[in-house]
Amino acid sequence: MKIAIIGAGAAGVMAAITAKRLNKNIQIDLFDANKGIGKKILASGNGRCNITNSVITSKNYLGENTEFVNFALKEFDFKAFEKFCKSIGLLLDVKETNKVYPLSNEAKSVTNLLLLTLESLSVNIYLESLITSIDKNDKKFDIKTDEKEYKSYDKVLISNGLGAAPQLNANESGLDFASKFEHSFNPTYPSLVGLHTDVTYHSRMQGVKKECNVSLFINGKIEQEIFGDVLFTKYGVSGFAILDISQVAAYNLSMYQDVKIAINFFPKVNRNDLADQIQSLFKSLANEKALDILTGMISNKIAPVLLEVCKIDINTKAGDINAKQIKAISYQLNQWKLKITDTQGFGHAEASGGGVRVDEVDHKTYESKKCRGLYFAGEVLDIVGNRGGFNLHFAWASGYLVGKSLGKK
Repeated sequence: MKIAIIGAGAAGVMAAITAKRLNKNIQIDLFDANKGIGKKILASGNGRCNITNSVITSKNYLGENTEFVNFALKEFDFKAFEKFCKSIGLLLDVKETNKVYPLSNEAKSVTNLLLLTLESLSVNIYLESLITSIDKNDKKFDIKTDEKEYKSYDKVLISNGLGAAPQLNANESGLDFASKFEHSFNPTYPSLVGLHTDVTYHSRMQGVKKECNVSLFINGKIEQEIFGDVLFTKYGVSGFAILDISQVAAYNLSMYQDVKIAINFFPKVNRNDLADQIQSLFKSLANEKALDILTGMISNKIAPVLLEVCKIDINTKAGDINAKQIKAISYQLNQWKLKITDTQGFGHAEASGGGVRVDEVDHKTYESKKCRGLYFAGEVLDIVGNRGGFNLHFAWASGYLVGKSLGKK
């Protein structure tokens, strides 16, 4: 049995190790466009590698049919992953947030141990090998790079991801390969990414970071609410809350829907109480500029923009601000609405949404329903996880199921 695996990320590596452990007699050739394996593993968690999450359900995923992941999550849950890690010498650190990191706190230790395991199992690794085509003739697959052709594979796994992080040689060739074998796919979009806004003042608020409540509106209807860090940037907004909410926002942008967010700077204070507090401050400091007083409760970069949005002159004294204007200020701080026009793109995205339609893939073996011997795993499928280790876990789990199928004698 001769098997080719396209992509040496989490899914491809897991599939290779699992298959080889089950059947040492098979030949596995693992191809990757990079100089080393697991480039996205290395980039995960800012180099610390948020390797998985200890509590996972299908609700942590987006896609056309997220129920598709249930079997993989059942067969390869956190305990199964922990057992696998111990088998390669990797110990884990489970945080109170349920995020999981290697105990070493270094992503490099993960890829080093995976590489040692692959080598000990005699998996053939072909690095800096960008696969350009896959063909099937007489039940055998042939694959090519620009320089070389590799022939007569019984099975092929496509696990080379999608377009997120092109700086790591990420591309959408997996969709081209899938299409060649009559698979369809849903449009791809950047996920876990900063969002562009349509206002002209965002660059003046650049660098401000605050814990806020963020509400997502699709076509005027509230879709999602998330609490967390919001970072104002020269293009719009980022931060953990924005990355989280960007998944649904980016998907709807790709569908040409109207997308807006509302930021609540003071989620623990209701609008009327906030107005009363502002009124009390303005009354007691009537001769001071309203702008100066506002900087005591909000960033000095946001305060002047706040007054402009509320159509109040920035030189106005606090005592000259009327009740209607105070209500406008409190309303704006409670629900600062921004229209989302775009994302920061695949180059800044942590993951890609969209991909090969999962209804065309067997949910237990991850074999194509269109072409016998062809398999898919990881990000190339139309499944994308929330921030917090969920994308990597789906890669590990789907790779494990493929590996079990490839390793059958």
